[in-house]
Amino acid sequence: MKSKLITAAEAVSRIPDGATLAVGGSLLRRQPMVFVRELVRQNRRDLALLTWATTLATDMLAAACAVRRWDGIYAGFFRLGLAPNFRRAVQDGTIETHDYSESAMVARFRARAMGLEFLPNRAMLGTGMETKSPDAVKRITCPYTGKPVLALRAADADFTILHGYAADEYGNVQWPIVRDSDDIDQMMASSSRRLFVSVECIVPHEEIARRPALTYIPHTLVEGIVHAPRGAHPTATDGFYDEDEDALEDWLEAARAGRSAEWLDANVRPLADHEAYLAKLGGEAALARFDVTEREYA
Repeated sequence: MKSKLITAAEAVSRIPDGATLAVGGSLLRRQPMVFVRELVRQNRRDLALLTWATTLATDMLAAACAVRRWDGIYAGFFRLGLAPNFRRAVQDGTIETHDYSESAMVARFRARAMGLEFLPNRAMLGTGMETKSPDAVKRITCPYTGKPVLALRAADADFTILHGYAADEYGNVQWPIVRDSDDIDQMMASSSRRLFVSVECIVPHEEIARRPALTYIPHTLVEGIVHAPRGAHPTATDGFYDEDEDALEDWLEAARAGRSAEWLDANVRPLADHEAYLAKLGGEAALARFDVTEREYA
């Protein structure tokens, strides 16, 4: 095995304008923000996003005018309300949206992971979602029952970005034993063509080998691994730290007032990298208050 350690800037430099990008995380957990901020810095444009329940990642990319299309199940801020930049861009037609039920989006990623062109699903039958995405949803007849089903086209992302827990330098990524599981990051990884993962900590390969059952993304799927402590901030990484609600509210206040461009110009674009971002927030001394009491990984 060879080392796959790279920087977020190196990873994003490989993602061109116009790419289809699968973005991991669920709600206010593990949004891959270290990559998202770098996409803003490198001024990416015309991206098509495939997401699960997305929050800040999609809203920030919408604010940066980086998104032309979105396919997913939800875009908002969970208990904190809607995603203002995303909503405005959808309303004015800047972002083309394609809504799916949870099981339908799972079917799309699972199909690609299985090497299939589509999988059948019935969840959206009889809904407005059935006819909204003719390039990815087609009604067919079940050859066994004669009943209608929907053929859901495989999720076909050029690149996938995820934020994870721990990995070795070779790209073997592990889940902790105690974690939340309302996401499909593992499925996104299995369906990926080119996968970049940021992680909270890099551990020796011997640590990975000691508990192989926790390796949910093997090195064979990973193109680049990025060491990014607090790489999901201001969203949470379960088992490491909770979300920074004040920082999320600060973003939402600017977003609701139509000042997100100014916010990005002050808090993202001038900063050289993730380390500079953390330093601007006050570093570990300021952020340690969000830590959970016990960690499986140091």
